Amino acid sequence: MEEAQRALLQRSRLRLVGELQVAPLWDLLLHKGVFTQDMIEEIQRAGTRRDQARQLVTDLQTRGRQAFPAFVSSLRETGQNDLAALLSEGAKFPQLRPLDLKPVEIGLRGGKGDTYRKAHEYLPTPVQAVTERRQVSTRPSAADQGSAAERSRRNSDMVYVLKADPCGYCLIINNVSFIEESDLSSREGSNVDCEKLEKRFKSLHFDVLVRRDLKAQEIAGELQRLARQDHSALDCCLVVILSHGCQTSHIQFPGGIYGTDGKHIPVEKIVNFFNGSHCPSLRGKPKLFFIQACGGEQKDRGFEVDSDSPVNQPRGGSVESDATPFQLQPGNLDEPDAVASLPTPSDILVSYSTFPGGSCCVC
Repeated sequence: MEEAQRALLQRSRLRLVGELQVAPLWDLLLHKGVFTQDMIEEIQRAGTRRDQARQLVTDLQTRGRQAFPAFVSSLRETGQNDLAALLSEGAKFPQLRPLDLKPVEIGLRGGKGDTYRKAHEYLPTPVQAVTERRQVSTRPSAADQGSAAERSRRNSDMVYVLKADPCGYCLIINNVSFIEESDLSSREGSNVDCEKLEKRFKSLHFDVLVRRDLKAQEIAGELQRLARQDHSALDCCLVVILSHGCQTSHIQFPGGIYGTDGKHIPVEKIVNFFNGSHCPSLRGKPKLFFIQACGGEQKDRGFEVDSDSPVNQPRGGSVESDATPFQLQPGNLDEPDAVASLPTPSDILVSYSTFPGGSCCVC
């Protein structure tokens, strides 16, 4: 959906929530491909008619380019013409037509003879110069065009392209029940999070796979299978893990994830399955990891970092060791065979539900 259409839905939100009759729309929106059956059922579970209307407007803004006109068409087909007109008129920009101005001759009264002379005899020359000034070309100069092209190129280099359909694979690992020997409690409520995440990422055009209650070795196996997939035709990869967690030694990515057998797998190992060396078809593409797990047992305290203390320095190197693609040796600045490269763990985002050492609610 285009940004202007989203903005229009937001501006019309109050009236849509107050007047929208959602019940007649479901079959039409399903038939037109605006929502899937699962998405419609999720909206229906929102509660009252107003709550369903509010959720419908929210979810509609996440749909594709044809969602807005299909929604307006469905409003007309169900007799909700006022709302359809509201959205249709708001989506159109009025065409400004130039005024049809015609020259008018006016007379100026002379001194004694009561005769009228044409106005152009009294108009000074600068007025005509204004008309000529409007004919000057407003096209940008070659220098302006060059700088604009350079800005556009730089912006395109900084933005990931997400146009594939499906956009990419999404693996959700949801651990709820753990063996008694692990001393890890059941994670009640995690199924609700998992269901909502699955539906949300499906609505964003990801191919979603959900795996439940995996041991540590099984988690590693699922991740390796995903990393071995061919991602060449895709634009992104998502991994979501819902489980208990712990602190582990690390170089770049802190924390560990417990399997249902009470054994843990480091987050760093999870991420490295998808780095540039192990998963070549995801090079240069965003790889997102969402970790819903405790990082320890501290509550609402976070952690303090003393940048001058060697104790807090990660073992094996700096956290920013991937900031430079390659290093030049002193005294040898002219290397014709040097090749620019990306850091092995590039294009990676790891999002934690808590700070290292902290606990989170679901755990």
